[in-house]
Amino acid sequence: MILGVILAGGGSTRFGSDKALAVLDGHTLIVRAVDRLAGWCEHVVVAGRETAPAPTLPDWPRPAMGPLAGLAAALHHARDEGYEAVLSCSVDAEGLPENLPDLLAPAPACLAVQPVIGLWPVSSVAAIEALLLDETERHSMRRFADRIGARLVELPAAIANINTPADLAALAGKAERSG
Repeated sequence: MILGVILAGGGSTRFGSDKALAVLDGHTLIVRAVDRLAGWCEHVVVAGRETAPAPTLPDWPRPAMGPLAGLAAALHHARDEGYEAVLSCSVDAEGLPENLPDLLAPAPACLAVQPVIGLWPVSSVAAIEALLLDETERHSMRRFADRIGARLVELPAAIANINTPADLAALAGKAERSG
C-alpha cells in the first residue's frame, strides 16, 4: 500500500501569496495535487498545512524545515498505519506523467530534477530522522535521496514547477492554446 503526501508547507515567498490556493483551470493547486495523488495511492495526506482538502500532518520534527520535514511526517504516519511506501509530490508540480508510480518503482526513487517527487520506503524513517535531527547536515531532499541510495529518474518531458504568478500564467496560457 502506498500513502500519498502533498508537500505544502512552504512560505510561497516567490509567489507572493499562498501558492496552494492559486487557481489553474478552475481548481486550486492543492486540490489538483490531492486529486492527482488520489488516483495513484490508497490514501492521501497533506503535510505542512493546518487545513487542506485531505487530512493534514504537521511537519516533523518541527515546521519551517523544508519539504524533508513534510516527508518525515508522512513516513512516520505511513509506518504507524501499515503502508509500505510514500509517494511524495509538491503542491506546485504540474504535468506529471500518468505512469509516475511505475517510473519510480521500486522505492526508493525520485525525479532527478525535482527530488520532492519520489517514492520512499517506510523503512527509511530512521535515515530521515537522523538527517533532520543533525544540525550539521543540509536538510534537503537530494541529501536524503543520496543517503538512502534512491535512484534518480529522468523524464523525457519537463515537469512544470509553479514558483511565481508568471509561472502560473504561462501554464494557464499553454493550457488555453492547446485546449
